[in-house]
Amino acid sequence: MPGQEHHTGSRIVAGIDGSSSSVSALRWAIRQAELTDATVEAVIAWHYPMPTGGYGWAPTGMATSFDFKENAAKVLAEAINTACGPGGDAPVDARVVEGNPAQVLLDASDGADLLVVGSRGHGGFTEALLGSVGQHCVHYARCPVVVIRGQRDD
Repeated sequence: MPGQEHHTGSRIVAGIDGSSSSVSALRWAIRQAELTDATVEAVIAWHYPMPTGGYGWAPTGMATSFDFKENAAKVLAEAINTACGPGGDAPVDARVVEGNPAQVLLDASDGADLLVVGSRGHGGFTEALLGSVGQHCVHYARCPVVVIRGQRDD
């Protein structure tokens, strides 16, 4: 069962956004961690939406009680539960971090052995081969980056 405690040694960071591509990336990271005796750090980023329409204006109808951090934690927990098969040996640490997803992943991967991301997430350009977060990570990460394509029906 995945753990929540901190481990030392080899570390693989997997970027999660809830897309099937990111769950595939987490599965790959877990298999790689089992082969290399590493720990997987599954990371999801969240942020408050930016108001549109000018300074001081917030969209109406937005539920004021919506908890973005809690929602991100649920998405992350679901991804970990989906990706972890029974009997998996690699420890998986879950991290929910506020901030820009690309920067959060770059910061999390500092000192890591590997950063694993899905080929695309929930962005508007679904025809793109590589999403903007993945592309940013490929260009600026200080460790090797593996990009995993999701299912064919992604």
